[in-house]
Amino acid sequence: MIECRKADPADDLRAKLDHLTLSRKEGFKGLAEAPSRPQPEVLSRRQLKALGETARAEFDRSRRKWHANLGPLQTPQMAALHEDLWDIVDSNDQDSDKVKGGLALDAFPGLGKTTAVLAFAKKFHRREIAEAGEFTDAGFERWPVCRVGLTANTGMRDFNRAILEFYGHPGRFRGTASDFGYRALDCVLSCEAKLLIVDDLHFLRWRNRSGVEVSNHFKYIANEFPVTLLMIGVGLKMRGLFDEGEDFEDAVLAQTGRRTTRLDMEPFTIKTEQGRRDWRDMLLAIEQRVVLADKYPGMIADELSDYLFARSTGHIGSLMTVINRGCQKAVRTGAERLDEDLLSTVKNDAASEEARRELQLAFETGKLKSRPKAKRRKAA
Repeated sequence: MIECRKADPADDLRAKLDHLTLSRKEGFKGLAEAPSRPQPEVLSRRQLKALGETARAEFDRSRRKWHANLGPLQTPQMAALHEDLWDIVDSNDQDSDKVKGGLALDAFPGLGKTTAVLAFAKKFHRREIAEAGEFTDAGFERWPVCRVGLTANTGMRDFNRAILEFYGHPGRFRGTASDFGYRALDCVLSCEAKLLIVDDLHFLRWRNRSGVEVSNHFKYIANEFPVTLLMIGVGLKMRGLFDEGEDFEDAVLAQTGRRTTRLDMEPFTIKTEQGRRDWRDMLLAIEQRVVLADKYPGMIADELSDYLFARSTGHIGSLMTVINRGCQKAVRTGAERLDEDLLSTVKNDAASEEARRELQLAFETGKLKSRPKAKRRKAA
């Protein structure tokens, strides 16, 4: 067995570079076990003026950091996903002779897939460490979660090497695909990993040789090792992950589909009253977290509801980008509030900007509304 102890950074200069990233176990531990960031106090303009130059610079720095990390927010989509993940991951706590079902989170970009999965992984990591301790019975460090990010044209050797990179294994630089595979799976067993997250699965070309190799490797892990595979990607169904197929390669991939539960995440919608309530709840949660001197009740949830839906098209990623950049500008320019004039100077992702005009026209002509009826009656 390979002992998964924390490596001395002096042994590998790159460990210093990757220490705070999710490509290494130390980085994931820092994410999972870090305490919640304290929210800066909302100060009035008078209180801001009373601050000395140094104190004001420090306060604004804390606000910049806070607004850049407002999430994750517990959206209905995230809550539903976490319920499914707990059901499936816990049901996979079977004896080692039983095949464990995999998971594939297949959704469009900008919906917070990775953010939601990492939020779950943090909870899972904490629960397992609290219940079983930081070390296994054999004395190895316990790492309940392993996360791997794929890149274009990833093959089996690259995939196995990415697992070794996560654990900081000294044998990650030289070896064949099989060598890397044995070492990677040895790490998984030694550290008693239970959840293997594979992000950006859409980078894998399922229909070529590398795709079939990695698919076979996924089956091997599901068959032989006590982990739940959680794959994250865009357009996985269209890429054939769940297809039956007729030829050999399709049949190989279909086995992965047969053993994989497909989950998704949807953007916010305002076509129903429930959807409008969910959208308003999201805006209220954001409003409570914004730290600006001239913030007032309803600044976001009332005044900017239609505008922000048009700017984001209901995608949480695009919404948080607009809010984050708007808050940064509000602090830097001294505006200390969010409104349409300020946010109109903030750029957003290309996909949202393309759909923005059509949604704005729908709101202007009354064909769409984003605020729920109950709130509109109360305001009247």
